[in-house]
Amino acid sequence: MLSKSKIKWINSLERKKNRDEENVFVAEGVKIVTDLLPFFKCRFLAVTQSEVSDKFSKYTDEIEVISQDEYRKITFQKSPQGVLAVLEKPEYKIDYPKLTMNLSLALEDIQDPGNLGTIIRIADWFGIKDVFCSPHTADVFSPKTIQATMGAIARVRIHYVDLALFLDKIKDKIPVYGTYMNGENIYDLTLSDSGIIIMGNEGNGISAEIEKFITRKIAVPTFPEDSIASESLNVATATAIVAAEFRRRTHSK
Repeated sequence: MLSKSKIKWINSLERKKNRDEENVFVAEGVKIVTDLLPFFKCRFLAVTQSEVSDKFSKYTDEIEVISQDEYRKITFQKSPQGVLAVLEKPEYKIDYPKLTMNLSLALEDIQDPGNLGTIIRIADWFGIKDVFCSPHTADVFSPKTIQATMGAIARVRIHYVDLALFLDKIKDKIPVYGTYMNGENIYDLTLSDSGIIIMGNEGNGISAEIEKFITRKIAVPTFPEDSIASESLNVATATAIVAAEFRRRTHSK
């Protein structure tokens, strides 16, 4: 049986303050936990099936087989998935020389955990290895965001940085693209193999402070252009379209 203290500890990890103090995050579900265990040190693992316990036993010494009733006391999901892991957060250093040769994303104050998690999945799909987040972007290690990444967090490095200071350091070494409603049509532009693509806040877009670092403003046009359409694209959807176009150009060269 799970002790009351263990249940209390896991429940406390729903709050960012406690995750930060413990330097851990929670992942749930067989697929996600299977994807993450080879990459992150496991502090604790709870499962509802003994055969799953055998599968994961090589990754941690602290694993418990619990009942469904016990699992419902610790899960953060509406539909309990029977596997919960408490994993240690990674620490990444920014490799500036390598950064200037690759395509990366920068997110300014993305608020929705689902959007953030989906953007990380998109980065993973298109081989974007580094995502730079402003301090006010949603916490990538919240249970909702981790679930939305569907394991992509294992392959994408997330850096929380002061975006203005970060961009000021690299502004003369790499193109900086910003996504705007009134930017240039992305399908008409020559795009570089490397660069930083900035995606702005869901409601306010890219701030004036960050705008000054942008070397090219880009937009995903409506079809036909200038037609009456939805006010804007969801930020994760826009990220997918932009990343796909950058990669299509790279592949076709």
